[in-house]
Amino acid sequence: MKGAVLKFTERMHIDWYLFVPAILISLAGLVTMNSFSGENYFFFRQSIWLLVSVLLFFGATLVDWRFLRRTKVLMFIFTATVSVLATLLVLGQATRGAQSWFQIGALAFQPSDPAKFVIILMLSKYFSRRHIEIKNLRHILVSGAYTFIIFILVFFQPDFGSAVVILGIWLGMVLVSGISKKHLAFVAILGLVTSAVLWMFIFAPYQKARIVSFIHPLADVRGAGYNAYQSTVAVGSGGVLGKGIGQGSQSKLRFLPEYETDFIFAAFTEEWGVVGTVILLALCLILLIRIVDNARLGATNFETFFGLGVAILFTVHIVIHAGMNMGVMPVTGITFPFMSYGGSHLATEWLALGILSSTKRHSQGPRI
Repeated sequence: MKGAVLKFTERMHIDWYLFVPAILISLAGLVTMNSFSGENYFFFRQSIWLLVSVLLFFGATLVDWRFLRRTKVLMFIFTATVSVLATLLVLGQATRGAQSWFQIGALAFQPSDPAKFVIILMLSKYFSRRHIEIKNLRHILVSGAYTFIIFILVFFQPDFGSAVVILGIWLGMVLVSGISKKHLAFVAILGLVTSAVLWMFIFAPYQKARIVSFIHPLADVRGAGYNAYQSTVAVGSGGVLGKGIGQGSQSKLRFLPEYETDFIFAAFTEEWGVVGTVILLALCLILLIRIVDNARLGATNFETFFGLGVAILFTVHIVIHAGMNMGVMPVTGITFPFMSYGGSHLATEWLALGILSSTKRHSQGPRI
């Protein structure tokens, strides 16, 4: 029986060092969502999404994903993504002021989540063929142009959080490609100029208010700074061992809004304390180390850059989400990977892990 299970696992090419940390993080999110009394709308829906996403992971391990290296395939995927995002601006479902969702019956789909995945694929292809010449500024600008098309369509939904993540993916992948210090300075100056233009001409008043509340978090605790203030209260009240599962007063009594999504890290920390948070972040670190290890042994440069891109995606989400929950970064509405409520991001993240797990069969060296 044990031999049959091992053969089945080998045939599916499952990397358990990817699967186990991710499923534990997902289960931590489910426990945090569960009210243990009354309605459990988010818990039950997320349980279904998790089941679907895990099945998607196992299915992805069976596929040979080397076809993604083909330029025609990637251009088709990129063009389709741009078309969907453009259509969203016209036909999308507006939720809390953002036109970021397609509503099909009871199913809501957010295209910005798979769009992050698509930009990783595009940049992986571009840098895998030109990484030796990356010190040429032209390649940085061309890769930035691909990213900017996705960025601008997401930004005008408006989904500022996802737009920031997309820029973070591009910057991270440019850095790991071997950018020169001179060009890094150019990118930094360009970023400052872009930020100034966004502040003066693009940012909506509520987006400016969030940044102001970040600089002066207690200036308007009943208004723009309310979410950040309640989040820091939740994090601080957890102490060393936490208040206990289901005993988080800030989340369960609804002082902390959106605790199933944007502030799930704060809700988890309140119930599990410092000890639980250290364990959670350790699981994230194990997952990221394994992804980078897979990338390092990728069969080609494309697989290497793809793995690094996925690691960058998860890192940006974790750092910004945890940072805004602890009051050290502006509130931007970014999910915690595998943990926050939402089917679109969960399915995309598990699909990425499935592809990584599958591609290790073509790796350049042995691993445990």
